Formats: sequence, structure tokens, C-alpha cells
Amino acid sequence: MTVLLRTRVTAIGPEVADLAEGGVVILFADGSPPELAEVSVLHKTEHGPSDGAPQKGASITLGPVAATITAVGSSAWSKVLEMGHVVISFNGATEAERPGEICASQVDGQALVAALKTGAIITIAA
Repeated sequence: MTVLLRTRVTAIGPEVADLAEGGVVILFADGSPPELAEVSVLHKTEHGPSDGAPQKGASITLGPVAATITAVGSSAWSKVLEMGHVVISFNGATEAERPGEICASQVDGQALVAALKTGAIITIAA
């Protein structure tokens, strides 16, 4: 397994739980503007990101929650490379609705909320 990105959660915005219950997680690198931090999981990269984007079938884990990537938007990985930003939708969609979105298999919303804690590790691997 090749790790494409491993990052550690540094802060959780006050509106993150509501989004995560609905299966959406927004990542932003530390230092994002305050208005974006409210809805974002702030993180600090420990490994990567790789030059190449993940493909369908790659894995994504947020703490103990694991899913399979089902679609990658056309600009999603370039935003990860540029500013550590991506929207992850755990909706099982086979096509990303937005260019900056990564879609993954559905997960339990409550488990996702519980997994999003300061210090949690998020990994995308092929």
C-alpha cells in the first residue's frame, strides 16, 4: 500500500459535526481563513501529498473509520497540493458533483463525527 497523504487533525470547526453527520468533511491546512475554519477540519500534513491523485478504489481512513474512494473531481487533488483543501463526500457517488470533491463509500455519520478529533490521523492510500 502506498500512502498518498497522511495528515493529523489540529482543530475542528464548530460546524463540522453537522456536516459530518451528513457525510461531508471539509479539510483545510492549518492557517485557513477564520470563516473557512468554522466548517473545516484543520490539519497538518505528515506525509505527502503525492504528486499523483488517488484513483477510484483507493482507501481513505479517518481515525477508525475506513472508506473506499469512488470518485475524484478534476481539481480535487490540485487543491490538496496547493492549499491542503478538499471536500470529502461519503456518499458513494461514482462521479464527483464538484471539481474539488473526492467521493467515498458511505459511512455511519455518527461514527464519522466521533472519529473527528484533534490528533486523529487521516490517510489516503492506494
